[in-house]
Amino acid sequence: MSADLHADIADVADVVCLGESMVTFVPSSPGRLADVPAFSRGIGGAESNVACSLARVGHTARWISRVGADGFGDHLVAEIAAAGVDVSYVRRDPDRPTGIYFRTAGERALTEEDEGKLSEVVYYRAGSAASAMSPRLVPRERAWSGRVLHLTGITAALSDDCHTLMRELTTRAPGRPLLSFDVNYRTALWRGQDSGRLLDLARGCDLVFVGEDEAVAAWGLRGADAVRGALPEPAVLVVKQGSAGATAYARQPNGGDVVTFEPALDVDVVASVGAGDAFAAGFLSGTLRGLSVAARLRHGHLMAAAALTVPGDLGTPPSRERADGLVALDAGAWGTLRFGPGWTDTGTPGTVRAEVPHP
Repeated sequence: MSADLHADIADVADVVCLGESMVTFVPSSPGRLADVPAFSRGIGGAESNVACSLARVGHTARWISRVGADGFGDHLVAEIAAAGVDVSYVRRDPDRPTGIYFRTAGERALTEEDEGKLSEVVYYRAGSAASAMSPRLVPRERAWSGRVLHLTGITAALSDDCHTLMRELTTRAPGRPLLSFDVNYRTALWRGQDSGRLLDLARGCDLVFVGEDEAVAAWGLRGADAVRGALPEPAVLVVKQGSAGATAYARQPNGGDVVTFEPALDVDVVASVGAGDAFAAGFLSGTLRGLSVAARLRHGHLMAAAALTVPGDLGTPPSRERADGLVALDAGAWGTLRFGPGWTDTGTPGTVRAEVPHP
Protein backbone atom coordinates (compact mmCIF):
# COMPACT_ATOMS: atom_id res chain seq x y z
CA MET A 1 0.00 0.00 0.00
CA SER A 2 1.44 3.36 -0.95
CA ALA A 3 2.03 6.04 1.65
CA ASP A 4 -0.45 8.33 -0.10
CA LEU A 5 -3.18 5.68 -0.17
CA HIS A 6 -2.49 4.73 3.44
CA ALA A 7 -3.02 8.35 4.43
CA ASP A 8 -6.37 8.29 2.61
CA ILE A 9 -7.68 5.30 4.58
CA ALA A 10 -9.90 6.45 7.42
CA ASP A 11 -10.26 4.66 10.75
CA VAL A 12 -11.54 1.11 10.56
CA ALA A 13 -15.34 1.02 10.37
CA ASP A 14 -17.55 -1.67 11.82
CA VAL A 15 -18.97 -2.42 8.36
CA VAL A 16 -18.09 -1.31 4.84
CA CYS A 17 -20.90 -1.71 2.28
CA LEU A 18 -20.00 -1.51 -1.41
CA GLY A 19 -22.52 -1.29 -4.22
CA GLU A 20 -24.80 0.83 -6.36
CA SER A 21 -27.53 3.04 -4.97
CA MET A 22 -30.15 4.68 -7.13
CA VAL A 23 -32.79 7.32 -6.84
CA THR A 24 -36.13 5.56 -6.76
CA PHE A 25 -39.52 6.89 -7.79
CA VAL A 26 -42.57 5.39 -6.10
CA PRO A 27 -46.11 6.01 -7.41
CA SER A 28 -48.23 8.48 -5.48
CA SER A 29 -51.24 6.23 -6.03
CA PRO A 30 -51.81 2.53 -6.84
CA GLY A 31 -51.85 1.33 -10.41
CA ARG A 32 -49.71 0.46 -13.38
CA LEU A 33 -46.72 2.64 -14.09
CA ALA A 34 -48.44 3.63 -17.34
CA ASP A 35 -51.36 5.09 -15.38
CA VAL A 36 -49.65 6.73 -12.41
CA PRO A 37 -49.73 10.56 -12.69
CA ALA A 38 -47.00 11.39 -10.16
CA PHE A 39 -44.18 9.86 -8.14
CA SER A 40 -42.42 10.56 -4.87
CA ARG A 41 -38.63 10.44 -4.75
CA GLY A 42 -36.60 8.21 -2.48
CA ILE A 43 -33.36 6.27 -2.50
CA GLY A 44 -32.76 2.59 -2.98
CA GLY A 45 -29.72 0.36 -2.91
CA ALA A 46 -29.23 -2.93 -1.12
CA GLU A 47 -25.79 -2.14 0.25
CA SER A 48 -26.52 1.45 1.28
CA ASN A 49 -29.75 0.24 2.91
CA VAL A 50 -27.66 -2.06 5.10
CA ALA A 51 -25.20 0.74 5.89
CA CYS A 52 -27.99 3.16 6.86
CA SER A 53 -29.72 0.60 9.09
CA LEU A 54 -26.49 -0.25 10.88
CA ALA A 55 -25.60 3.40 11.40
CA ARG A 56 -29.04 4.05 12.88
CA VAL A 57 -28.49 1.40 15.56
CA GLY A 58 -25.10 2.75 16.61
CA HIS A 59 -22.53 1.04 14.41
CA THR A 60 -19.94 2.83 12.28
CA ALA A 61 -20.80 2.18 8.65
CA ARG A 62 -19.08 3.24 5.44
CA TRP A 63 -20.58 3.16 1.95
CA ILE A 64 -18.35 2.86 -1.13
CA SER A 65 -19.74 3.53 -4.58
CA ARG A 66 -19.70 5.80 -7.61
CA VAL A 67 -22.46 8.24 -8.55
CA GLY A 68 -22.83 10.73 -11.35
CA ALA A 69 -21.80 14.35 -11.08
CA ASP A 70 -25.49 15.26 -11.20
CA GLY A 71 -28.34 16.27 -8.95
CA PHE A 72 -29.43 12.69 -8.35
CA GLY A 73 -25.92 11.88 -7.17
CA ASP A 74 -26.03 14.89 -4.84
CA HIS A 75 -29.32 13.64 -3.40
CA LEU A 76 -28.09 10.09 -2.84
CA VAL A 77 -24.91 11.10 -1.08
CA ALA A 78 -26.68 13.65 1.10
CA GLU A 79 -29.46 11.25 2.16
CA ILE A 80 -27.10 8.40 3.01
CA ALA A 81 -24.76 10.72 4.91
CA ALA A 82 -27.76 12.07 6.85
CA ALA A 83 -28.36 8.54 8.19
CA GLY A 84 -24.90 8.66 9.79
CA VAL A 85 -23.00 6.73 7.11
CA ASP A 86 -19.44 7.67 6.13
CA VAL A 87 -19.56 8.57 2.42
CA SER A 88 -15.98 9.83 2.10
CA TYR A 89 -15.05 7.02 -0.31
CA VAL A 90 -17.92 7.71 -2.72
CA ARG A 91 -16.57 9.01 -6.02
CA ARG A 92 -18.30 11.23 -8.59
CA ASP A 93 -18.18 10.26 -12.27
CA PRO A 94 -18.31 13.22 -14.68
CA ASP A 95 -19.10 11.00 -17.69
CA ARG A 96 -21.74 8.57 -16.41
CA PRO A 97 -25.10 9.25 -14.74
CA THR A 98 -26.53 8.17 -11.42
CA GLY A 99 -28.89 5.25 -11.85
CA ILE A 100 -32.63 5.67 -11.28
CA TYR A 101 -35.60 3.34 -11.21
CA PHE A 102 -39.38 3.42 -11.00
CA ARG A 103 -41.46 0.85 -9.17
CA THR A 104 -44.93 0.02 -7.98
CA ALA A 105 -45.73 -1.42 -4.57
CA GLY A 106 -45.44 -5.14 -4.03
CA GLU A 107 -42.85 -7.87 -4.27
CA ARG A 108 -40.17 -8.11 -6.93
CA ALA A 109 -40.47 -10.90 -9.47
CA LEU A 110 -37.92 -13.69 -9.08
CA THR A 111 -38.89 -15.62 -12.20
CA GLU A 112 -39.92 -14.61 -15.69
CA GLU A 113 -43.31 -16.26 -15.06
CA ASP A 114 -43.90 -13.88 -12.14
CA GLU A 115 -43.10 -10.74 -14.11
CA GLY A 116 -46.25 -8.72 -14.67
CA LYS A 117 -47.99 -10.45 -11.76
CA LEU A 118 -46.08 -8.72 -8.99
CA SER A 119 -44.61 -5.22 -8.82
CA GLU A 120 -43.42 -3.37 -11.88
CA VAL A 121 -39.82 -2.26 -11.71
CA VAL A 122 -38.18 -0.29 -14.51
CA TYR A 123 -34.45 0.38 -14.21
CA TYR A 124 -32.46 3.11 -15.91
CA ARG A 125 -29.03 1.98 -14.75
CA ALA A 126 -27.23 0.71 -17.87
CA GLY A 127 -23.97 2.62 -18.18
CA SER A 128 -24.41 4.17 -14.74
CA ALA A 129 -21.52 5.55 -12.73
CA ALA A 130 -21.62 2.56 -10.38
CA SER A 131 -21.38 0.08 -13.26
CA ALA A 132 -17.87 1.42 -13.91
CA MET A 133 -16.56 0.21 -10.54
CA SER A 134 -13.46 -1.93 -11.05
CA PRO A 135 -10.35 -3.00 -9.12
CA ARG A 136 -8.55 0.01 -10.57
CA LEU A 137 -11.18 2.50 -9.42
CA VAL A 138 -11.92 0.86 -6.05
CA PRO A 139 -8.63 -0.02 -4.29
CA ARG A 140 -8.92 -3.16 -2.23
CA GLU A 141 -7.47 -1.38 0.80
CA ARG A 142 -10.51 0.91 0.90
CA ALA A 143 -12.99 -1.90 0.49
CA TRP A 144 -11.23 -3.84 3.24
CA SER A 145 -11.25 -0.87 5.64
CA GLY A 146 -13.86 -2.37 7.99
CA ARG A 147 -14.28 -5.25 10.40
CA VAL A 148 -16.87 -6.54 7.93
CA LEU A 149 -17.24 -6.01 4.19
CA HIS A 150 -20.81 -6.46 2.98
CA LEU A 151 -21.48 -7.14 -0.71
CA THR A 152 -24.43 -8.35 -2.75
CA GLY A 153 -24.92 -10.24 -5.97
CA ILE A 154 -26.47 -7.18 -7.57
CA THR A 155 -23.04 -5.61 -8.07
CA ALA A 156 -21.70 -8.67 -9.87
CA ALA A 157 -24.41 -8.34 -12.55
CA LEU A 158 -23.83 -4.66 -13.37
CA SER A 159 -20.82 -5.09 -15.67
CA ASP A 160 -17.78 -7.23 -16.35
CA ASP A 161 -15.65 -4.74 -14.43
CA CYS A 162 -17.96 -5.00 -11.42
CA HIS A 163 -17.81 -8.79 -11.54
CA THR A 164 -14.01 -8.66 -11.67
CA LEU A 165 -14.04 -6.35 -8.64
CA MET A 166 -16.29 -8.76 -6.75
CA ARG A 167 -14.01 -11.69 -7.53
CA GLU A 168 -11.00 -9.77 -6.23
CA LEU A 169 -12.71 -8.65 -3.03
CA THR A 170 -13.99 -12.13 -2.21
CA THR A 171 -10.59 -13.80 -2.74
CA ARG A 172 -9.25 -15.15 0.53
CA ALA A 173 -6.05 -13.29 1.36
CA PRO A 174 -4.22 -11.96 4.44
CA GLY A 175 -5.91 -8.88 5.88
CA ARG A 176 -9.36 -9.62 4.48
CA PRO A 177 -12.17 -8.70 6.86
CA LEU A 178 -15.16 -10.91 7.53
CA LEU A 179 -16.87 -11.12 4.14
CA SER A 180 -20.69 -10.88 4.18
CA PHE A 181 -22.59 -11.62 0.96
CA ASP A 182 -26.31 -11.31 0.23
CA VAL A 183 -27.17 -13.18 -2.97
CA ASN A 184 -29.96 -10.69 -3.80
CA TYR A 185 -30.88 -12.40 -7.06
CA ARG A 186 -32.65 -10.14 -9.57
CA THR A 187 -34.16 -11.75 -12.66
CA ALA A 188 -33.91 -8.61 -14.80
CA LEU A 189 -30.22 -8.16 -14.04
CA TRP A 190 -29.20 -11.76 -14.70
CA ARG A 191 -31.18 -12.30 -17.89
CA GLY A 192 -28.72 -13.62 -20.46
CA GLN A 193 -26.00 -14.09 -17.83
CA ASP A 194 -24.79 -17.12 -15.91
CA SER A 195 -26.29 -16.91 -12.41
CA GLY A 196 -23.93 -19.70 -11.39
CA ARG A 197 -21.37 -16.94 -10.92
CA LEU A 198 -23.33 -15.95 -7.82
CA LEU A 199 -22.72 -19.39 -6.37
CA ASP A 200 -19.00 -19.07 -7.05
CA LEU A 201 -18.84 -15.68 -5.31
CA ALA A 202 -20.85 -16.95 -2.33
CA ARG A 203 -18.42 -19.83 -1.86
CA GLY A 204 -15.63 -17.36 -1.22
CA CYS A 205 -17.45 -15.56 1.61
CA ASP A 206 -17.68 -16.08 5.37
CA LEU A 207 -21.35 -15.17 5.91
CA VAL A 208 -23.96 -15.66 3.19
CA PHE A 209 -27.65 -14.69 3.06
CA VAL A 210 -29.97 -16.26 0.49
CA GLY A 211 -33.72 -16.66 0.21
CA GLU A 212 -35.19 -20.10 -0.47
CA ASP A 213 -37.07 -18.60 -3.41
CA GLU A 214 -33.85 -17.06 -4.76
CA ALA A 215 -32.04 -20.40 -4.53
CA VAL A 216 -34.77 -22.04 -6.62
CA ALA A 217 -34.84 -19.25 -9.21
CA ALA A 218 -31.08 -18.83 -9.56
CA TRP A 219 -29.78 -22.38 -9.07
CA GLY A 220 -32.72 -24.79 -8.97
CA LEU A 221 -31.99 -25.67 -5.33
CA ARG A 222 -35.00 -26.53 -3.19
CA GLY A 223 -34.91 -26.41 0.60
CA ALA A 224 -32.45 -25.03 3.10
CA ASP A 225 -30.46 -28.26 3.38
CA ALA A 226 -29.95 -28.34 -0.40
CA VAL A 227 -28.62 -24.79 -0.30
CA ARG A 228 -26.17 -25.72 2.46
CA GLY A 229 -25.10 -28.74 0.42
CA ALA A 230 -24.21 -26.45 -2.47
CA LEU A 231 -22.58 -23.86 -0.18
CA PRO A 232 -20.52 -25.72 2.43
CA GLU A 233 -17.71 -23.15 2.46
CA PRO A 234 -19.21 -20.15 4.35
CA ALA A 235 -18.76 -20.36 8.10
CA VAL A 236 -22.35 -19.14 8.48
CA LEU A 237 -25.14 -19.57 5.94
CA VAL A 238 -28.53 -17.95 6.53
CA VAL A 239 -31.42 -19.25 4.45
CA LYS A 240 -34.41 -16.90 4.56
CA GLN A 241 -37.71 -18.75 4.36
CA GLY A 242 -40.17 -15.91 3.86
CA SER A 243 -43.01 -15.61 6.35
CA ALA A 244 -41.95 -18.88 8.02
CA GLY A 245 -38.64 -17.58 9.35
CA ALA A 246 -34.94 -18.19 8.72
CA THR A 247 -32.48 -21.03 9.27
CA ALA A 248 -28.79 -20.49 10.04
CA TYR A 249 -26.08 -23.07 9.54
CA ALA A 250 -23.01 -22.32 11.68
CA ARG A 251 -19.97 -24.50 11.06
CA GLN A 252 -18.24 -25.81 14.18
CA PRO A 253 -14.46 -26.05 14.69
CA ASN A 254 -14.58 -29.85 14.78
CA GLY A 255 -16.75 -30.06 11.68
CA GLY A 256 -20.49 -30.18 11.16
CA ASP A 257 -23.08 -27.47 11.64
CA VAL A 258 -25.22 -26.19 14.43
CA VAL A 259 -28.56 -25.50 12.75
CA THR A 260 -30.75 -22.76 14.25
CA PHE A 261 -34.25 -21.78 13.13
CA GLU A 262 -36.09 -18.69 14.31
CA PRO A 263 -39.68 -18.02 13.20
CA ALA A 264 -40.52 -14.75 11.51
CA LEU A 265 -42.71 -12.15 13.16
CA ASP A 266 -46.35 -11.43 12.40
CA VAL A 267 -46.24 -8.16 10.45
CA ASP A 268 -48.90 -5.97 8.83
CA VAL A 269 -46.94 -5.48 5.60
CA VAL A 270 -47.01 -2.09 3.89
CA ALA A 271 -44.29 -2.88 1.31
CA SER A 272 -41.77 -5.70 1.12
CA VAL A 273 -38.99 -3.79 -0.63
CA GLY A 274 -35.93 -3.42 1.60
CA ALA A 275 -36.89 -6.14 4.09
CA GLY A 276 -34.09 -8.46 3.06
CA ASP A 277 -31.51 -5.69 3.45
CA ALA A 278 -32.90 -4.85 6.88
CA PHE A 279 -32.72 -8.49 7.92
CA ALA A 280 -29.07 -8.63 6.88
CA ALA A 281 -28.36 -5.46 8.86
CA GLY A 282 -29.97 -6.91 11.98
CA PHE A 283 -28.01 -10.15 11.69
CA LEU A 284 -24.77 -8.23 11.08
CA SER A 285 -25.44 -6.02 14.09
CA GLY A 286 -25.78 -9.11 16.26
CA THR A 287 -22.62 -10.56 14.72
CA LEU A 288 -20.63 -7.41 15.50
CA ARG A 289 -21.89 -7.57 19.09
CA GLY A 290 -20.95 -11.23 19.51
CA LEU A 291 -24.53 -12.38 20.13
CA SER A 292 -25.73 -15.95 19.73
CA VAL A 293 -26.88 -17.10 16.30
CA ALA A 294 -30.48 -17.29 17.55
CA ALA A 295 -30.28 -13.67 18.78
CA ARG A 296 -28.79 -12.57 15.46
CA LEU A 297 -31.70 -14.14 13.60
CA ARG A 298 -34.21 -12.42 15.87
CA HIS A 299 -32.51 -9.05 15.41
CA GLY A 300 -32.75 -9.68 11.68
CA HIS A 301 -36.49 -10.33 11.95
CA LEU A 302 -37.00 -7.15 14.01
CA MET A 303 -35.12 -4.98 11.52
CA ALA A 304 -37.11 -6.57 8.70
CA ALA A 305 -40.35 -5.76 10.55
CA ALA A 306 -39.29 -2.12 10.66
CA ALA A 307 -38.78 -2.10 6.88
CA LEU A 308 -41.96 -4.04 6.10
CA THR A 309 -44.16 -1.51 7.91
CA VAL A 310 -43.12 1.53 5.83
CA PRO A 311 -43.67 2.25 2.10
CA GLY A 312 -40.02 2.98 1.27
CA ASP A 313 -36.83 0.92 1.37
CA LEU A 314 -35.74 2.09 4.83
CA GLY A 315 -37.65 1.77 8.08
CA THR A 316 -36.74 3.29 11.43
CA PRO A 317 -35.14 0.49 13.47
CA PRO A 318 -36.15 -0.03 17.09
CA SER A 319 -33.71 1.26 19.68
CA ARG A 320 -31.05 -1.23 20.71
CA GLU A 321 -32.54 -1.38 24.21
CA ARG A 322 -36.00 -2.18 22.92
CA ALA A 323 -34.72 -4.68 20.37
CA ASP A 324 -32.67 -6.50 23.01
CA GLY A 325 -35.74 -6.71 25.23
CA LEU A 326 -37.81 -8.28 22.46
CA VAL A 327 -35.03 -10.66 21.43
CA ALA A 328 -34.82 -11.92 25.03
CA LEU A 329 -38.47 -13.07 25.07
CA ASP A 330 -39.17 -16.77 25.37
CA ALA A 331 -40.46 -18.65 22.34
CA GLY A 332 -44.07 -18.38 23.42
CA ALA A 333 -43.98 -14.61 23.89
CA TRP A 334 -42.02 -14.12 20.66
CA GLY A 335 -44.76 -15.98 18.84
CA THR A 336 -47.45 -13.58 20.07
CA LEU A 337 -45.82 -10.45 18.65
CA ARG A 338 -47.45 -8.55 15.83
CA PHE A 339 -46.11 -5.37 14.27
CA GLY A 340 -47.84 -2.66 12.30
CA PRO A 341 -46.99 0.79 10.93
CA GLY A 342 -45.49 3.17 13.47
CA TRP A 343 -44.28 0.60 15.96
CA THR A 344 -40.75 2.01 16.06
CA ASP A 345 -41.50 5.69 15.44
CA THR A 346 -43.61 6.43 18.49
CA GLY A 347 -41.91 4.28 21.09
CA THR A 348 -45.31 2.79 21.92
CA PRO A 349 -46.86 -0.47 20.69
CA GLY A 350 -49.03 1.31 18.12
CA THR A 351 -50.77 -1.36 16.10
CA VAL A 352 -48.78 -4.04 17.87
CA ARG A 353 -50.57 -6.42 20.20
CA ALA A 354 -50.46 -5.51 23.85
CA GLU A 355 -48.16 -8.45 24.60
CA VAL A 356 -45.22 -6.47 23.19
CA PRO A 357 -43.17 -5.17 26.14
CA HIS A 358 -41.49 -1.79 26.07
CA PRO A 359 -38.36 -1.63 28.21
